[in-house]
Amino acid sequence: MSHHHHHNHSSHGHGDHGHDHDHDHTEGQVNEDADAAKILWKYVDFEGIRTLNESQSNSGAMIVEKTWPQRLEPEPVLTSDADEQLLMSIPFTGVVRLHEIMIRTSDDDTAPSSLKIYLNRNDLDFSSTSDLEPTQELHLSQLNDVQRIPVKRSSFGNTYCLTLFFDSNYGSGVTNIYWLAFKGEFMHLNREPVEILYEKAANPKDHAPVVGIKGMSTGLGL
Repeated sequence: MSHHHHHNHSSHGHGDHGHDHDHDHTEGQVNEDADAAKILWKYVDFEGIRTLNESQSNSGAMIVEKTWPQRLEPEPVLTSDADEQLLMSIPFTGVVRLHEIMIRTSDDDTAPSSLKIYLNRNDLDFSSTSDLEPTQELHLSQLNDVQRIPVKRSSFGNTYCLTLFFDSNYGSGVTNIYWLAFKGEFMHLNREPVEILYEKAANPKDHAPVVGIKGMSTGLGL
């Protein structure tokens, strides 16, 4: 939509404008493809995701299951229930080096403002987090666009589970999160996840990632 608006608005210098716009669009597409390639989507254990205080059962897992092309879709959405806090435990199918958390919230008061990350702890609840120092604490903005938030790579070089505590927002009684993803490198498989990944390959679109993982594990001598 914005392409047509800018194109019609600048009728003078039509050829030059069109060329520059296409060139920028191509570069942007390359950057987006690079982003998508580093997302650890296929290494998340979706069935193991646990979310506390979600208003709709399994909605926490649903927003992580959204792919890169689905990142701007309004549904499904994770909405908190009793208050604004959310606690998510997200396991991976192996060990990853985490580089960045990617999240899409909103520009209104339901956007979370603070995120506390706990590394390799899948046993936490709201009371236990108050006694525990987070591995890292991040500030989140009020944005409709995807936020890319780098983590301290030295702290997350051996990650197999993340617990995310969204402990406050910008003033609403509920918190909304529309998309959540993780960027980094997949290191190696644990003993069990190969079977889990094969079980998830229920349709053809999942076949390619599984083959890729199989090839990678073979290369590691597993």
